[in-house]
Order: sequence, then C-alpha cells, then structure tokens
Amino acid sequence: MTYNPEPLSSEVAEPTIVNTAVNYHDRVRWGPVLAGIAIALTGQLLLSALGAAIGLSAGATGADAGSVSLAVGIWSIVSLLISLFLGGWVMAQSCGPMTKKTAILNAAILWGSTLALSSWLLASGISGAAEAVAANAGEIADRVQQQGGVNIPNQVQNVDPNQVRDIAGNTAKATWSFLLGSLLSLAAAMIGAAVGARKPRVYI
Repeated sequence: MTYNPEPLSSEVAEPTIVNTAVNYHDRVRWGPVLAGIAIALTGQLLLSALGAAIGLSAGATGADAGSVSLAVGIWSIVSLLISLFLGGWVMAQSCGPMTKKTAILNAAILWGSTLALSSWLLASGISGAAEAVAANAGEIADRVQQQGGVNIPNQVQNVDPNQVRDIAGNTAKATWSFLLGSLLSLAAAMIGAAVGARKPRVYI
C-alpha cells in the first residue's frame, strides 16, 4: 500500500494586520486641536468678510436696512457653523485613528477654545478703540476750548418708553441669537469631528 501525500502549496497566507482605532492615554490631542482652531478662526474671518462685503454692496444699492441687517445676522450664524465644522474636520483628520467619542471630546474643546479666543479678540478690539479715543480726548478738549467751548444742555432729553422696549427687545434677540448660534456651532464642530475621524486601516 502506497501513500501519496498531496503537494504542499508554496504560497503562504499572510496574516491580516488591522490598525485599530486608538484610545489615547490623555485623549486630548492639543496639536490637532490648535490646527482646528486656526482653520476655524481663518474660515470665520474670511466668511465674515464675504458677508460684510455683500451687505455693504447691497446697502450701497439702496436695499432696505432692516433686510440687510437680518441677512447679515443669519450669515454670521451660518459662517460660524461652516467654520467650526471645517475646524472639527481638520482636527480629526490631523489625528491618528481614534474613536468617535474621542473625536467628539476634542471637538468640544476646540469649540470652547475658539469661542473664548474669538471673544477675547473682540474685547481687545473694543478696548483698543476705547484706548484710542481716550488718548485723543485731551486733544479734542483743547480744540473745543480754543473754539470758545461747547454748550452743554442742562437737561437730558426724556427717553420714550417705546424706545426702551425696542432696545430691550433688540438686545434680547441678539442674546438669544448668540446662544442659539453657539449651541449650533458646538453641534457643527462635533459633526465635523465625527465625519473626519479616520477609520482603521486594514493591511492584507
């Protein structure tokens, strides 16, 4: 009785190597977060400039001021959403493979940092303008004195209650718009990070 073994194949199956998503030890990746902040601020600046240019052009052609103001306000929120979505996407793409939970956590940090930095830049601009006015206040006072002074009314004009209500209403609308835009921008940053999170790569 003879035994004829089957010839062994010369091909050896290579093992499949899977690069799984990494849960980093600290979970906060400041390098990608800073990159996302830079993209978000740059995008917000460019989109705001675009909206301002369109609004000023429309105002120069005689468009209704109320409609232009409403359009500018809506565009401000839309541009904020777009810029933070891009910032979250770039942040996630700058990292290695990670879980969506980690990407969303980093997106929340990106959103908070961007909002705080934008507020600081806005406050710095306002304070800079106030300092410029204060620095020139002495020169303005000297010119007024040289011209013989200025007549200051003894009584301040009474404010109409309707005007007070209008001011309060406009302030309330602006506050609610800011709150809504901030929450929507947080969602946009998280969605961008979830979309941009790099999937695990499979090497065969």
